[in-house]
Amino acid sequence: MKPEVTTDFQQGKAQIFKNPFLERLTKTDPLSNILTYGVVNVILAYIALEIIELSLFKFIGLFVIGLFFWTFAEYMLHRYVFHWVTEAQWSQRFHFIMHGAHHHYPKDEERLLMPPVPGLILATLLFGFFYLIFWILGITNLVYGFFPGFFVGYLMYSFVHRATHIMRPPKRFKKLWHHHSLHHYQYPNKAFGVSNTFWDQIFGTMPPKAQRKKSH
Repeated sequence: MKPEVTTDFQQGKAQIFKNPFLERLTKTDPLSNILTYGVVNVILAYIALEIIELSLFKFIGLFVIGLFFWTFAEYMLHRYVFHWVTEAQWSQRFHFIMHGAHHHYPKDEERLLMPPVPGLILATLLFGFFYLIFWILGITNLVYGFFPGFFVGYLMYSFVHRATHIMRPPKRFKKLWHHHSLHHYQYPNKAFGVSNTFWDQIFGTMPPKAQRKKSH
């Protein structure tokens, strides 16, 4: 039987690494993320506007495009990368580090946000990927407006994700909170969107209607 992401969960905190230093790098808090990623985004915006000299209008347009594109990346990464697991031991270890620990310990508050060190490594890799794409298209400079929007989209998603696990849902966002709960506790192969349900609707991965109505 092919391994699948579990709906079984435990209270408490996960242990990802035995090495204390590596284990510490898997944990974070909101203030650390706001300061670290905030500084990075300010630097990116400065490069785009002052060094690359994108116009403010062009920067805002690219920023909004990047923000929207993040929602698509959020869905695809969650569905096809974080939920990718095979019978191979290395694959199961990769899955546990990247996402499985969160499904086993969904209330582990220190791991509800991407820690700064692995987060910056992933951001660098993603920036390099987008830089290559924009370079192939002959519009290299535009990546400096697009990527800040993409990065801010990630930050907005990450704090929404954290809120769904530790806060009671605001009345206006009750359906969104319930959507993510269904993903964790009933339908791990559905409801991949966290900050929105748009791509789940597009790709047919919404939970059954009877379950969605329970959020009313």
